[in-house]
Amino acid sequence: MRRLSHLMLAALLALPFGAAAQKKADSPYNGATGWLNSQPLDAAALRGKVVLVDFWTYSCINWLRQLPYVRAWAEKYKDQGLVVIGVHTPEFDFEHDRERVRRAVKEMNITYPVALDNDYAVWRAFNNNAWPALYFIDAQGRMRHQHLGEGDYERSELLIQKLLAEAGSGGSAGGLVSVEGRGAEAPADWQSLRSPETYLGAERTENYVPFAGRTGLRLNQWTRAGDWTVKRQAIALNKPNGRIVYRFHARDLHLVMGSAKSVRFRVFLDGKAPGAAHGVDVDAEGNGMVTEHRMYQLVRQPMPIVDRVFEIEFLDPGLEAFAFTFG
Repeated sequence: MRRLSHLMLAALLALPFGAAAQKKADSPYNGATGWLNSQPLDAAALRGKVVLVDFWTYSCINWLRQLPYVRAWAEKYKDQGLVVIGVHTPEFDFEHDRERVRRAVKEMNITYPVALDNDYAVWRAFNNNAWPALYFIDAQGRMRHQHLGEGDYERSELLIQKLLAEAGSGGSAGGLVSVEGRGAEAPADWQSLRSPETYLGAERTENYVPFAGRTGLRLNQWTRAGDWTVKRQAIALNKPNGRIVYRFHARDLHLVMGSAKSVRFRVFLDGKAPGAAHGVDVDAEGNGMVTEHRMYQLVRQPMPIVDRVFEIEFLDPGLEAFAFTFG
């Protein structure tokens, strides 16, 4: 789960939805900067509907692992009165781009309405502070529950069924959805996960050490080599053959990165090609290509999970690297 600040959510259970926010607007969605998959929705359009609001940003691994459930709920309960609204509130600057979000919506098979929240107006209306975050609103417009982060999927679906039943729309037929996340959407290996999300830009960087090679890093430290510019949210490669090295302990390793043009890269684990431990965006020899701004899965290693030294070398300049995430 990604957070902006310490948890400050008010106790909203059974209160009229948006009581604090409606001093500014009739609907918490009025501040959306655009919509995908739908015309703009407001309180009148949603009256009598059970609404599930999902705050997301498309490069967030925590949201990606939640997505199969939200997608399945939207499909299963759409004819029983459930409306799912995905609120895309960007974390990184590149996620403000409507076309990039539109492409992500299409590639991830998101068919429910998406509100673009580039100004954080909807985020503030909900007093939200994390990705992903689910808000459950009953047919009377009352906030009934909120859940921050991954997990608790059975309880969430049972609550959807309860709210639909209260609205006279059934809701319980067919039991619970059966979901199998694939690729980056697969559940994390929480028992083996010992590496935290790590930002690379000056604004939030941590655990960086001056270049020490593969053998000079302790667990969860990272370093870089080559001609890099440190920006607010990312590090940017100015010349070919720049490298980033990270000592990690997790099944999966991801890197949020992008470039205005294609950038070739090679991945190494403990100095060798990843082989069977390669991620979906890399081949067994470690070769890959950055073609757009998004999260790239670079490692998915088989058991047993041990400390490994990850290294990525970029063969072309122009690359921006934002954050490591793990699973």
